[in-house]
Amino acid sequence: MNLKSLAKADLNLLVALHILLEERSVSGAARQLSITQPAMSKTLARLRDTFGDPLFVRSKRGMQPTPRAQALAPELRDLLAKVETLLNGEDFTPSAYRGEIQMAISEYVGFSLLPPLSSKLQNTAPKLRLRTITRVENQLERLAMGDLDFAIQLSRPTYPSEYRYQSLGNSPLAIFVRRGHPLVGQTITRDKLTLFPAISLYVSDRLDSSLPELPTSASVSEQVGMLETSHLLTALEVLRETDYTLICPAYLARNDGATRDVVALPLPAGEAQSVDYTLVAHERTAHSPVHQWLWTEILDTVRRMRVRTVHRG
Repeated sequence: MNLKSLAKADLNLLVALHILLEERSVSGAARQLSITQPAMSKTLARLRDTFGDPLFVRSKRGMQPTPRAQALAPELRDLLAKVETLLNGEDFTPSAYRGEIQMAISEYVGFSLLPPLSSKLQNTAPKLRLRTITRVENQLERLAMGDLDFAIQLSRPTYPSEYRYQSLGNSPLAIFVRRGHPLVGQTITRDKLTLFPAISLYVSDRLDSSLPELPTSASVSEQVGMLETSHLLTALEVLRETDYTLICPAYLARNDGATRDVVALPLPAGEAQSVDYTLVAHERTAHSPVHQWLWTEILDTVRRMRVRTVHRG
């Protein structure tokens, strides 16, 4: 691509040529461009010099395009349409969109949100590629750099002004153990929890969030183990086979298939806690039709999930 040559070119001439091809008249083209006929004649002279071709010749039927002008017509029409799209933005239609959207989301949130969201997208935007990432630190920076489009994260106390964010609500925490675990049927205390090994689900950007201190985090006995993983299904399988405990959002208990042979117990008395989630995006996507649309779809999916939860309750 010869950028120096393009920099010297007057792209307005292409608009004038397109109109001349439609009007086949200097005076008609001048009216469309709101210029005088002499000015349009000068523009035609410049076009002839630029292309090295007469482009139009006079006949009894008016101005007739030369073969070169006829060959330029379809390419010119497509080119100007692309320039218009470049300047004004392409009309967004979910069903036709083929791009990729990247979203940071923990596995335990995605486990509940992604099935209903994907069901909606399958019907409304079947060509959209939604890529989710479970382990990603520095999410706000990644959003600003364009490595991420959205993040669903544990809520932070504050967000910088260049980010838009929307609360997705909260969920109480519960202790998940295997059916038949020694803690089942007992009054749960912090001391009793420390007698058993614990699973810690990895949470991205945990230090920047408002995640409360969990009952097991301050006083785990040296005699018991700890397993950290970001894979929820793995954690649940470990629970089924061991005496490990897992503290995570209570809403997971509603998935009977995933929590087969696993039960949810309350946190120790006086230590009931909940976690808050927030949908976050950077202002760079604020005017993008596809991002605005998907932002709304995510919020609508979460709203419908909460309504179903209330009705079940």
